[in-house]
This record gives sequence, C-alpha cells and structure tokens, in this order.
Amino acid sequence: MSDNRPDVTKDWQATQGQKSSAKRLRLFAVLCWIVAIGGEIAGIYLFYQHKFDHGNMPLLIGLLVGIAVFAIAGNLLWKAANRHDPARASDTARFFFQNQLGAIITLIAFLPLVFLILTDKNMDPQTKKVAGGLGAALAVLATLIGVSYQPPSVEQYTQDMNACATQIKTGQPTTACSPDVAAQAQEIATDSAAVTAATKDAEHLCAAVSPLKDKTVNSGSVTEAYAQNAIRITKQVEMEQKQCGFTVPQ
Repeated sequence: MSDNRPDVTKDWQATQGQKSSAKRLRLFAVLCWIVAIGGEIAGIYLFYQHKFDHGNMPLLIGLLVGIAVFAIAGNLLWKAANRHDPARASDTARFFFQNQLGAIITLIAFLPLVFLILTDKNMDPQTKKVAGGLGAALAVLATLIGVSYQPPSVEQYTQDMNACATQIKTGQPTTACSPDVAAQAQEIATDSAAVTAATKDAEHLCAAVSPLKDKTVNSGSVTEAYAQNAIRITKQVEMEQKQCGFTVPQ
C-alpha cells in the first residue's frame, strides 16, 4: 500500500444479475427472430405453391406484418441485452456483430421474400405493387430499428463507472450514475473511502490503536490492503473502536 491513497479505478464488469438478464433477453430475441424467419420461409413456400398468383393479398400482407413485428421485437430485446452486458469496443469484430446483429437478421428475414414479390411474373399487378411496397417499407423500418447507432461498450461503462464513483466520493451530483454502472460505482466509492491501517498481516480500524505501537503502518483502501496480503480484520474490534474514538461500529 502507499501512504497517499490513490483513486481506485478498474474495468467495469457485468454483475451476475446483469449477465442473467442479458442472457434471458437474448434468448427471447433469438426466439422472435426464429419466428420472423419462419414466417419468411412460409411465405417463400406459398410462393412456390403459386398461392399468391391470383390474389390472397391479405395473407401475404399478414405474413409481411408478422415478420416485421417479430423482427422488431427481437431487435429491441437484443439492444436491451447489450445494455446489460455490452461488448468491448477494442474487440472490433465482436463489437460490430453483437451490436448490429438485429439489422443483419432483419435483412435476412425480409430480402428474399420481398425479392420474390417484386420479381414474380405470375402475381397480380395490384398485389405485387401493394405487397412489394409494404414489404420494402417494413424491411427498411425494422432494419433501422435494429441498427445500434450509439452502442454501449465496456470502455464507456468503465469511464462512466469511475466518474460516478468520483462523484459519490466527493459529494457531487451523480450525473454519471446510470443504472448500468451505479452498483459497481458505489462499491468502488465505498471501498476507496474505507481508510484502514494495516501491518503485513491484518487490517486495523485506525493507526492510533495499541497493537500498532512502534510498528510500521501503511494506510489505504481495503482493496490496497488485500493486495499486500493484509486479508483479515483485527480480532480486537471492540477495543480498537474505543481507541479510535468510534461511538458506532464502523
């Protein structure tokens, strides 16, 4: 430990709760995308069965709307999962695919079916015009919703977390404390503020206690004490509370 206690900073890591929420949301998102792609496959099958050659516009429009609804739902769920457990921006490939996967899946779910509608020579011209235009519009809308324009990253959360911890320690308005980083920031701020005195094997409540008389004492945070193998608290807590002047257990 150092005598001058530095600000404690560390990389943000998703909590177990955040990881569980992200996993659940991603599962639901994948299920929605499977339904959307299933709707596309059903539409393609019906095309090759010539079910849309002489009408059936309501069925075709229903398929297109259903694909859009499930694709958009999957995109929103996937984005929510990424807010709980983002990728590292430094891992460029993973960062791109994790954040833009919704847009990619949406294109896969729409483009083949829309292409068939626009190129089918046997379809009624009115059905082709309406269904083709609607399909293209829904594809664009769902894809735009799937795009992550300002995706979260571990690096961004780390910056926000440490800024939040600094605000908590200094009593400033906690403008950087989003729900995604608040718990970890509070942990850092609390740990950094927990000043301890320590010898090589134990932590004490302050430097003025009798067991530390004539000994070399370092001060710092709990994290710093652990780093120097002072991994246990003193066994004389009640005595040290009195010697340190604590009227309430700390």
